[in-house]
Amino acid sequence: MSTAPIRTRIWQEEPEPDNAFATRRARCHGFDVYGEMLGHARWAEMVYLLLCGQPPSPAQTDLLDALAVALANPGPRDPSVHAAMAGGIGGSLAAANLMAALAVGAGQCGGSREVFLVQGIWQSVGDAASDWLPRWLMALTSAVGPTQPDDVWPDVEHPPGFDPHGIRTATTVLQTLDCLSALSPGPRLPWLQRHRGTLEQHTGLPLSMMGVAATALADLGMTPAQGEMLHLLMRLPGAAAHALEQSERHYREFPFPPLDLQDDPDTRICS
Repeated sequence: MSTAPIRTRIWQEEPEPDNAFATRRARCHGFDVYGEMLGHARWAEMVYLLLCGQPPSPAQTDLLDALAVALANPGPRDPSVHAAMAGGIGGSLAAANLMAALAVGAGQCGGSREVFLVQGIWQSVGDAASDWLPRWLMALTSAVGPTQPDDVWPDVEHPPGFDPHGIRTATTVLQTLDCLSALSPGPRLPWLQRHRGTLEQHTGLPLSMMGVAATALADLGMTPAQGEMLHLLMRLPGAAAHALEQSERHYREFPFPPLDLQDDPDTRICS
């Protein structure tokens, strides 16, 4: 049997002296998870440590906790939650329901790829806040259009971070922006709150929850790839809860209008 170590900078395990397959001590980026963190660290602290390789500050922890609450349940009208509900009402297994939510919620129109795109803009505008407004206006204009020929993603059809179907900024988006701006240890959320009107006038669209979430993740010091992954994770609780609710119902109780099937198996008469 090979004794070569598993190569990862994230996790280190020490085996039990009598069983090489049982763990005696596990460290995450050097921190003893079960001997020191368990019972003391918050969920947000563990997730941040896993992704970023260092513990968050108290302000970062509070911001991440608040963001998790805001994103925990996008609601049944959100396509990712709707997909999980459809799986639940159809009797799919738990993993299939969550995979449906992940697949549908991964896109660049209201999904995690849109968060990635907004964080990419934050990365491109640099650190000088005095330059952010003109750089943001330019980036939002140039963001719409075809992607690279070798890109797996379709063309970007609307300025990322803004609601292509919105008339005005949703109350929940404003409430989230107000709360997170007050908690943020970084400069981006307060800046977004101050300049939201100008950005919305430039795009002709209201700010979306994706724009707020991506800005919060940027203030947390996360890369676009880290933010995209965490956004996928943080929206799963709502998908899970709605899928479980639908799994206990008959499919005719699905809360969305049914399709008018010409050959509905439920009404077919067998002779």
